[in-house]
Amino acid sequence: MSSGLFDQFKSWYENRHDYARSWKERTGGQVVATMCTYTPEEVLIAAGMLPVRVLGAHEPQNVSEPHIFGMFCPFCRDSLSQGLLGRYDYCEGVTLTQSCIQYRQTFSSWRQHVPTVKWDYYLPMPNEVQSRHARTMHYGEVKKFRSFMEGVIGKPITDLDLKRGNDVVNENRRLLRELFEYRKETNPRVNGVEALYASITAQFVDKEDHNRELKRVLAELPNRKQDRPEGVRFMTIGSENDDISFMAMVESVGSTIVIDDQCSGTRYFWNEARPGDDQIAMIADRYCDRPACPTKDYPAHTRFDHVLKLAKDFNARAAIFLQQKFCDPHEGDYPDPKKHLESNGIPTLFLEFDITNPLGPFRIRIEAFLETMSEEELF
Repeated sequence: MSSGLFDQFKSWYENRHDYARSWKERTGGQVVATMCTYTPEEVLIAAGMLPVRVLGAHEPQNVSEPHIFGMFCPFCRDSLSQGLLGRYDYCEGVTLTQSCIQYRQTFSSWRQHVPTVKWDYYLPMPNEVQSRHARTMHYGEVKKFRSFMEGVIGKPITDLDLKRGNDVVNENRRLLRELFEYRKETNPRVNGVEALYASITAQFVDKEDHNRELKRVLAELPNRKQDRPEGVRFMTIGSENDDISFMAMVESVGSTIVIDDQCSGTRYFWNEARPGDDQIAMIADRYCDRPACPTKDYPAHTRFDHVLKLAKDFNARAAIFLQQKFCDPHEGDYPDPKKHLESNGIPTLFLEFDITNPLGPFRIRIEAFLETMSEEELF
């Protein structure tokens, strides 16, 4: 399948720091390093800023060990190393909305030891989003975040500014959902690598630029030729994964990744903010309503049925759990969704990710898994 249609997303992904620097030069606005997709970027956009999701580089590094433990997950260590190596030196601010305790340490080390940080903000979102007090509490926290950001930019963030932030982010979510719908097809017109390029770049490209590009791609997709066999339809499940070379390898051995439950993909954009008069309430409620990550999925486990529904809606025949090594929330969560999927006829494979992923051994395991599935179909 020709990837020309998605070249702009690919270019943004590969040159993300260049994009942010040129945006800053073009607009004169501030750029903010955001950690975790629970960050209410609508407020940052309303303040005239560019939120840039911190991502790792999948390169060996030796700079994070003095700051965080080696048994923290690879994404924590890789993210922090990118800050310490000066890759995000164009960001004035850094923010984290509470998710897991290890990533909080990454944030703390970043704000203390990355010299270009001028301001930082920790937003303590409730983890028990199912509590009847969660929305009220989160409303208060988003309100405080707004006040803090007004102090940073030295002027009020109006309700009209917030509405603009809500509208542009909601449009982005809507367009990404529309793009992902194409993955339901037999021999999908959008493969897994292309979908990842689109969803991950939404997390650091100006939403207006991103929306324009999504509209262009969506206008051309109906005429696109489907010229690759789909093979086995996979779903990927886990935390953060933007390892393009891994995804490309999976799709090169007789399969297509048709859907995901990851914060680099669907969990980031799946639900829009519900319309309302109070812009802060719209933002706060939306993040409480979002498809839950394991840090926020209790006492009732809502995500197991959500994951199963995604698998069924997109006709995934198998699921791969992409486990960041030492990721406590996902390691604790894993046995239950595995059982839930397998008892509903969807076989699973577990792979453990590190900062750099060994594609050779992973390829052998994927091929063996595919072979096992084809053998089972014969009997």
